[in-house]
Amino acid sequence: MGMSAEDERTMSPRDEEWPEAEKAEKLARGAALKWASAVFYCPEKLEGLGQYRSRETQRNSSIQSRLKSTVQSYLEGVSLGLEQLRSAAQEVQSVCQDLGAAQRALLDSADRFQGLQQMRALMAEHVQLASVVQVLPQLFSVHEVFSHTLQLLHGQHLLEAHAALMMMEHLRDDILSQLHLRGLSSAQATVLSYFGGLQELSERLAKQLWDIVGSSLRLVREDPVLFVTAVRIIEREEKIDDTLLLEATFLPPGRPKGWRQKFYHILQETITGARFHATHVGAEGPGLARHLAALQKDIVSELRVVKDLMVQCVPAHYNILSVCTATYHQALISHLQDILREDLDKQALFLLLEWALRVYCSPEMMGHPDLLPEVDVSALGPLMSPELVDQTERKYVVKVKASVLEWMQRTLEVEFKEWFREEEPEMDHQGFFQSALPVIVMQMLNENIQVASLITDSLQQKVYNMALEELEAFLGRLREALVQCGKEHQKDRTAPKYYVSYLLAMLNNNLALSSSVSSLHPNTARREVPMSLWAALDRMQKKACQLLLEELLLDLQPLCLQLPSRKWLFGSQLVSSMCEVIDKYAKDFSHVRKPIFTLLLAESELLVASQYLRALMQKKMVCKNEEERGQFCDRLLQDATQLRELFCGLGLDQSQQSLEAVFALRELICLKDPALLSLEVLGFITKYPDVSDEHITTLLDLRGDVSKEVRHMVLEMMAQHPQVLPESYRPIFNTILVPAPELPFCLRKGKCA
Repeated sequence: MGMSAEDERTMSPRDEEWPEAEKAEKLARGAALKWASAVFYCPEKLEGLGQYRSRETQRNSSIQSRLKSTVQSYLEGVSLGLEQLRSAAQEVQSVCQDLGAAQRALLDSADRFQGLQQMRALMAEHVQLASVVQVLPQLFSVHEVFSHTLQLLHGQHLLEAHAALMMMEHLRDDILSQLHLRGLSSAQATVLSYFGGLQELSERLAKQLWDIVGSSLRLVREDPVLFVTAVRIIEREEKIDDTLLLEATFLPPGRPKGWRQKFYHILQETITGARFHATHVGAEGPGLARHLAALQKDIVSELRVVKDLMVQCVPAHYNILSVCTATYHQALISHLQDILREDLDKQALFLLLEWALRVYCSPEMMGHPDLLPEVDVSALGPLMSPELVDQTERKYVVKVKASVLEWMQRTLEVEFKEWFREEEPEMDHQGFFQSALPVIVMQMLNENIQVASLITDSLQQKVYNMALEELEAFLGRLREALVQCGKEHQKDRTAPKYYVSYLLAMLNNNLALSSSVSSLHPNTARREVPMSLWAALDRMQKKACQLLLEELLLDLQPLCLQLPSRKWLFGSQLVSSMCEVIDKYAKDFSHVRKPIFTLLLAESELLVASQYLRALMQKKMVCKNEEERGQFCDRLLQDATQLRELFCGLGLDQSQQSLEAVFALRELICLKDPALLSLEVLGFITKYPDVSDEHITTLLDLRGDVSKEVRHMVLEMMAQHPQVLPESYRPIFNTILVPAPELPFCLRKGKCA
C-alpha cells in the first residue's frame, strides 16, 4: 500500500501548494488503515471483503464524479469573470480617451469664461437693485406707518399696533441681515437711524403692556379682553425671539426682547408691591393682628381670581396659578422677616408664630376649599425656617419672661403689704391660713404654658422651662423678703401684728406650690421638675420654719434663763409657763397643713429639749450634797415628764422626741456611786454620739461630787471609745455650746508694780 518514489516526486509540488490536501489525504489513509486492520483482525469478516471492495469502489466513483462536476463549474465561472474583466478594461480605456478630449477642449475655452465674470457681477447687482425696488414703497411709508401706529397705541388698538410694529421690525431686520451677510456694516448705522422711531414705538407698546399686566387682577374681572390681548402680543414676541435664536446667524438690535419673562417679573412686582411694600407695620399686637388679617383676606381673594379667571386668559404653560402662589409665598417669607426685625411685643410675636405655623396652611387661608386642590404650598417649604422659628420662639420667651417677672414682683409686693394689715390672713374651709399668692403665680405660669401649646411643642417646652426658672427665682426673692421681714420684726415684735399667722400662711402657700408645680406641664411625659426647684421650695420651707422657731425661742428664752436655779429647784412654775407658750404656738401651728404641722411640732420639741439642756450646761448651779442632787433629779424628772406629756398630747409620738436626752442625763446625775460613772457615761455617749468631752465635764461638775481621778477615768474612757454619728441620728448636743472654763490666775489682785 506504500507510495513509490515517483509518486512522492509527483506529489511534492502539489503538497507545497495545497498543504490542506496533504493533511486530508493522510487522515483518509489513517482511517482506511484503521478500518482495514479491524476487518483483518476478525477472520469471520474476511468473507464479506468482496462486498466491501465493491461498495467502496462505487462510493469512490460517486465522489470523483461530484468533484469533476464541481471543478467544471468553477472553471466555467472563472472563464466568465475573465471575459468580463477584459470587457471592462476596454470600456475604461475608452472613457479615459473621452476625458482627455474634454480636458483639452476645456483648456481651449478658458479665455472665453473671463468675460462671463463681469456678467455675473452685473447679475448680482441687478438682483440687489430688484430687491431694493420691491421694498422702496415700504421704506417710503415707514414714517407714515410710525404715525399710524402711534395713533393706534393712543387708542389702545394694541393688536393692530403690534402688527404694524412687527411689519416694520421685519423690514428693518431683513435689511440689516442682508447688509450683515455682505459685510456692509458701515451702512447699518444709516438703516438704524432711518428706523430710529421704531424703538420708541416698541417701548411705548411695552409700557402699555406692563400697565395692563400690573392691573391684571382687576382687568380679568372687569375687562379680560385687554389682558388677553396683552398676553397674545407677548406670545407673538416670544415666538419671534425663539425663531431668531434658533437661526443664530444674525440677531437684530433689541433681540431677544424676553417679554414673557418681563410679564412674570411685572406680575410678581405687582403682587409684592401692593401688599408687602406698603406702610410700616406696628410692633404692637393689635396693629399686627389687623395687618395679618388683611393679608389673609386679600391673598385668598386674589388667588381665587387667579384660579377662576386668570388661568383661562393665559396659555397653560404659563402655570400662572403656581407662579402667583409661589410669589405670594416668597413675598410673605421676606415680609415676615422684615417684621421680625422690629422690636415686637409678646402678643405680636405670638400672633406672628400662630399665623405662620397654624393659620397659613389652614382651611382659613392657603388650604381654603375654594383653592384646593390646585393650590398646594406644601412643596414650597415653610414660611419660617426652623432656625427662624426657634429664634422667634426665644424672643417670645424673653418677652413672656419679662412680663412674668413684672407680675411676680407685683404679687410679691402685694403679698407683704398684706402682712401689715390689722387682721389675720384668710383661711380656707378647713381652717388653714392661706393667701392668693400660689393661685396667682401658678395661674399666670399655667396660662402662658397653655397659650404656648397652641403654637408648637417646642415653644411650650421653652415656656415651661422658663416658668420653672422664674418660679425658682421668685422663691429666692420670696425667701429674701421673708428674711428681711424677719429682721424688721426682730426690731419691733409688734409689727406685723400677725407675723406668726402670715408665716404659717406662707408655709401653706409653699406646700400648695410644691403640689402644683409637678402638674404645670399639660403633657405628663414631660413633667420634669429640676432638682434646683425642689431645693428652692425646700429652702423656702426651712426658712419659714426657722423664723417660726426663732419666734418661739424668743418667747422661751426668758424662761430658760432662769434654769437651773434654787428657785426652780424648790418648786417653780417655769416649765408650766414654758408649756403654756408651747401650747399657744401649737394652736397657731394647727392652721398649717399636717406635714408641716408635724414638722413644726418635731422641731419645736427639739428646740425645747436643746434649750433645756443648754440651760443646764451653763454652770449656773452645782449640787452641794446628795440630798440636793436628789431634789435636782426629781425636778428634772418632773420637767421632762411634763414636757413629754405635752408634746404627746399635741400629737408627737414619744419615739420622735428628743426629751429622752433629759431622762438619760438625769440618770448620770442620780447615780449614787461615782465609781460607776464610766460605765454610765459609756452608755450615754453610745446613745447620744454627738456629746463632747466638754458636755460630760459640765455634767460631772453639776453633780458636785466627782473627783479628779474619776473625771480623768471617764474622759480617758471616752477617748478610747470614739463615736461615729449614724446617718439616721438626729443631733441634739452639737448645737449646745459649753462656757469656757475660767483659767486660774496666779498673781494677787492689785496694782501693777
